[in-house]
Amino acid sequence: MARALVVDDEKMIVKGIRFSLLQDKMEVDCAYDGEEAVKMAQNNTYDVILLDVMLPKLNGFEVCQQIREFSDVPIIMLTAKGDDMDKILGLEYGADDYITKPFNILEVKARIKAIMRRSSNGKDKESKEQKRIIESGDLKMDCDGRRVFIQGKEINVTVKEFDLLEHLALNPNKVYSRENLLNIVWGYEYPGDVRTVDVHIRRLREKIESNPSEPKYVHTKWGVGYYFKG
Repeated sequence: MARALVVDDEKMIVKGIRFSLLQDKMEVDCAYDGEEAVKMAQNNTYDVILLDVMLPKLNGFEVCQQIREFSDVPIIMLTAKGDDMDKILGLEYGADDYITKPFNILEVKARIKAIMRRSSNGKDKESKEQKRIIESGDLKMDCDGRRVFIQGKEINVTVKEFDLLEHLALNPNKVYSRENLLNIVWGYEYPGDVRTVDVHIRRLREKIESNPSEPKYVHTKWGVGYYFKG
């Protein structure tokens, strides 16, 4: 059974989300401040975390950053309507997705299902004898195990970072616009800002490129989009 952590200091919002997810047969834990959220993420295993930006004790960005030090669990940030900076900052700190308040609970459930489906795609295949491996220079990707290595050292990437890199690497030298990548990698008609892709590409380059300003793997086709150099 899938397990979610819902973090928000507005108890009515938490109650509504929890009730809806329970209807989908999910286990749901709740936290109402940042410190409690970090402790629960340290002591439990979750399939997804819904994380509000405005929290007491530690804000959502701080919580996201601390969780990323020990876990790659999918994190969906809850941001205020029209606050683009919160969306971009959330992605910078390691969030995989964001939802703008006020939200439709059906959208929340769709986002959760999409991100959990992506996250579990490789995990169910790890027992296969033949693993799908991508190798290019010092980069190695275990697609079934959803692991990335540079010079033999494992690199910690989030769900969306892996999905983005995998898609580009499986289609070398093919240029994708940011709009294409939003729809392909995020798994549905994503209503988000195309800057979401830019943030994820920048984070990927910081992790896999020895010199992010002169990338070896993920390149920019100016005015068009991004591609993986095969």
